[in-house]
Amino acid sequence: MLLLLKEMKSDKITKIGDVEIKGDVILAPMAGISDSPYRQICREAGSAFAYTEFVSTDGISHGSKKSIDLFRFSNAERPIFFQIFGNKLEVITEAAKIIEELGPDVIDMNMGCSVAKVAHKGSGAGMLRDPVNTGKIIESVRKAVNVPVTAKIRIGWDHQNLNYREMVHVLQESGIQAISVHGRTKSMAYTGLADWKIISEIKSFAKVPIFGNGDILSYKQAKERIAESGVDAVLIGRAAIGNPWIFSGIDKENVSFSEIKNMIVYHLNLMLEFYGSPFGLLLFRKHVSKYLKGYFGVSELRNKLVTSDNVDAFLGYLSEFNPDVTRSESQEFANEMLSCETYLN
Repeated sequence: MLLLLKEMKSDKITKIGDVEIKGDVILAPMAGISDSPYRQICREAGSAFAYTEFVSTDGISHGSKKSIDLFRFSNAERPIFFQIFGNKLEVITEAAKIIEELGPDVIDMNMGCSVAKVAHKGSGAGMLRDPVNTGKIIESVRKAVNVPVTAKIRIGWDHQNLNYREMVHVLQESGIQAISVHGRTKSMAYTGLADWKIISEIKSFAKVPIFGNGDILSYKQAKERIAESGVDAVLIGRAAIGNPWIFSGIDKENVSFSEIKNMIVYHLNLMLEFYGSPFGLLLFRKHVSKYLKGYFGVSELRNKLVTSDNVDAFLGYLSEFNPDVTRSESQEFANEMLSCETYLN
């Protein structure tokens, strides 16, 4: 059982259709990171709901087991948002009908992925370039399913094409019931800074709940962004990798190394239960690197853990380690979090 103190708990409730969202700080969807085990941990820590990783509608419509498996979840994760991406109306609509049978609370359309192999084929952020067709897709999906449909967008393709006003209008008119806004353009990817003035502007005229996303490094900052912009909630992405405490209002700098180790074991066990051994361990190695990031004196331990392919050896390295570590400076840690690898959402 995860022992996390929820020092700050929001009583805020947001309605998306008939789905009730309790809280206003949420784990953002990230390919390769926000799988069921980590979603469960972050929900326990205080994330208001859970997004799946984004899944190709082409794969769903073709009956790909690998694609369908990405929607596996536990009831502890509810409310659960299934996120999909694609660009063909008929395929997306059929895929939405297929995954509705798996029991999501909400279906979310990814319109924010900036990766070239997605966006340049008209999916993800590529949908921002054709608002009319995007509106038709949303209308079709809304008519095909009985659960709420939401969308995740960026503010435009580039700074010469900031069409967020048009996109929000089209999405609302097409039946979208909430919109997550990443405050960068597609061309920015994860460079520069998210534009929270635009996110605030969107919230000022939107008729549906708006979730803000971009450069949130702490729970305190999340609450400040909510207060400043008026958004209904914020999504936390890279800063949440290896740091579920962020959803509890606990600064990771105040988490003891013993607690870090306990969380590593807890998370690993969930991975092994979900994926089996040794695959669960192999997938977990990218997480353990982030749990240990920001500490001096753990490089040798980290190297052993991220190359281990044996669960007993992994746990042995961890239990035998005599902690003689110190935290890095706060600003350095913040910089490390911002420089995490770029994930697909």
